[in-house]
Amino acid sequence: MSFEIEFAVKRARSREEKGESLKKIRPGRHLLIASTGGHLAQLVKWSSRINSDEDSLWITFDSAQSRSLLEGKRALLVPYIPPRSAIKSAGALRQIMRQVDWEAENFVAAVSTGAALAVPGLYASRWHRIPSFYIESVSRVNGPSLSGKIVATDRRIDVSCQYENWADGRWSYRGTILDQFGRFSKASVASPSIFVTLGTIKPYRFDSLVDAVLKTGLTDDRTIWQVGCTSREDLPGKVFPEMSSNEFDAAASAADIVVTHSGVGTILRLLDMGIYPVVVPRIQPRGEHVDNHQMQIASVVSQRKIGAVANPDEIDPALLIESSGFYVKEI
Repeated sequence: MSFEIEFAVKRARSREEKGESLKKIRPGRHLLIASTGGHLAQLVKWSSRINSDEDSLWITFDSAQSRSLLEGKRALLVPYIPPRSAIKSAGALRQIMRQVDWEAENFVAAVSTGAALAVPGLYASRWHRIPSFYIESVSRVNGPSLSGKIVATDRRIDVSCQYENWADGRWSYRGTILDQFGRFSKASVASPSIFVTLGTIKPYRFDSLVDAVLKTGLTDDRTIWQVGCTSREDLPGKVFPEMSSNEFDAAASAADIVVTHSGVGTILRLLDMGIYPVVVPRIQPRGEHVDNHQMQIASVVSQRKIGAVANPDEIDPALLIESSGFYVKEI
């Protein structure tokens, strides 16, 4: 059975199970809660599947991504919550409780895909007796995140995951949004243009990836870098701390190769654009993230063959040029 057909069959087989879980969330005006980055990108996808009304209210952080993704939508923007910051989470809870007109909104459901913002957002919704749902991130392959564990202690919140291997009596299986993509071949490029995107999570730098790409000798004045807080003075080409969705799309579309951190939002966007990315996970021992969850989503990308996954010391010219010879599309 070909790779493409095999994944199409798997997708069809899981459709019934996914449908049963999705039916729990009533269509209508929803309170949609997510931190920016991959969590918000996933919630945008899920909102169409659960039939969220256009006048649903979004709660997230203010960023170039949220302003682009939620343009024209109603949104309550709260201050950024660093990973595992109880003080900032408490502040967000107070703001949400105070600034949402709970009686007038008449939400039929509150839905969150994490991360830190899920806890205050869903606790506020449960306080107001709104049916509440937490969908764990596609990056959590082997078990729930800290936010998921905290939310799951409230039995009134319906919790679900995107992998069958750790679904149990408490966590239901909802289906995985990466299963819709497959890899296909095209001509590779010997002298490729490169777009490198490191994400925007603060305060974590990703110098190991920058150094690895520079070491290949393939960067030049065509190279575009989105570096977040990894500020550098030695980068050829154009450098941006952050980019709007339109700027990101333009840079990714124009490049022969996209090298990215293993952030769910970035990976999903690239796959939607048909791009086969080179994915490099941030890891906690190097001080690049709060934990090693990016390795989990990287493993899923590798298993499904929808991106080239590598550690910084594995990046070389051959890997990048080979990766330019693939693209992805829905199957």
